[in-house]
Amino acid sequence: MPRYSLDGRVVAITGSTGGLGREVASALRARGARLAVLDLDQDAVDTQALALGGPDVARGWRVDVRDMATLEDALAGAAEHFGGIDVVVANAGIECMSAMSTLSLETFERIVDINLTGVWRTFKAALPHVSERRGYLMAVSSMAAFVHSPLQGGYTASKAGVWALCDSTRLEVRHLGVDVGSVHPTFFQTPMMDNVFADPAGLRLWGGNKKGLWKMVSRDSVIEDIVSGIEHRRKMVVCPKRNTFLARIPGLVHPVIDRIGFPGRTVPDAIALTTRG
Repeated sequence: MPRYSLDGRVVAITGSTGGLGREVASALRARGARLAVLDLDQDAVDTQALALGGPDVARGWRVDVRDMATLEDALAGAAEHFGGIDVVVANAGIECMSAMSTLSLETFERIVDINLTGVWRTFKAALPHVSERRGYLMAVSSMAAFVHSPLQGGYTASKAGVWALCDSTRLEVRHLGVDVGSVHPTFFQTPMMDNVFADPAGLRLWGGNKKGLWKMVSRDSVIEDIVSGIEHRRKMVVCPKRNTFLARIPGLVHPVIDRIGFPGRTVPDAIALTTRG
């Protein structure tokens, strides 16, 4: 696919003030993108937007991905301010190290609500705007979508769900000219990982992520892969690339199913016949 230039494109990103979101936003701005930065703290996104260049190229909105109204209002505001939206990155997410026997129902539900349902809400609110520009939707999942570790049941389930949601949504919107991609990094340095290292259970489980299967990769490489994924509107971004085969094993039959099982206008015709859920 030809490179999808980000120069002048409008990109909205949730979880923009976190470790990954902040640096992805900066990298996108360096490519010439105009940014709607979305997170829980209005003061924080205002400060971030100012640092990125101010209202002509970056503006902040308070968003809680658990609250559909805040997403709809923010994205509508961004579309009005910038004249439209080309790309939306659903990046907000949380994690908790706990076994099922000790994890509370409230915490499990919060993890799934932010990591998975939050992506659904983000895509739902974004679709009317992105479809006008025949743009791109991206969700940050994880290698945990494919490698299901203990003590992280809510996290791995939600990230696997994000991968599946992206695959399903891609089929629904391809006739609109919209592409959908999921991002699957392995371990890299973030405040979330700092919390894992500070947790005795996380330290025992992953050994500090210093070597072997669980060795961390550089944050710069993850950011570069994400930006490149947007520029090429990729279906899947795996970080590092050496993990691609492992990530693709569960989905090897998907292209065949997509092509044979849902040919032509099968999906848009079915959508037209659905009733509101």
